[in-house]
Amino acid sequence: MKIISCSRNETLAIAKSLAKNISSADIIGLFGELGSGKTVFVKGFASGLGIQAEQIISPTFVLIRQYRGRLGLFHFDLYRLDSPDDIAKLGYEEYLYGEGVSIIEWAQRLGCFLPKEMLKIKIKILGKNKRCLEFLPGNKHYERLIKKTYENTGY
Repeated sequence: MKIISCSRNETLAIAKSLAKNISSADIIGLFGELGSGKTVFVKGFASGLGIQAEQIISPTFVLIRQYRGRLGLFHFDLYRLDSPDDIAKLGYEEYLYGEGVSIIEWAQRLGCFLPKEMLKIKIKILGKNKRCLEFLPGNKHYERLIKKTYENTGY
């Protein structure tokens, strides 16, 4: 499914709606070029979990930041990851399959460690403030999650 966002606020609202339906141990991978709005999406998502969006900063230099809300949030930013083996050394599985939700910017950098059962979201720049968010579910659970999100947003 694809949703067109015509503003930063719409992207925040879509992400917030998704978070309201999310479950512990869910994994979301964000894909998109630099400046496409991945961190904006994470801010909206965090807001839907009851975490102040202002707290969310790109964890580029530490790879993972943790936040507490309705569910724990593990925010990965793999932009500076040199090799997928580097993330394996950090024990990333404890986050992905632990008590909380994982959201991964630059998820493609996980390479062979990228989980098959996850929700992939590809964000494409269509214009100055316009984005296409393509939701690609990795299983039936994520298909239901996308359907609920779409029904709740009206986009």
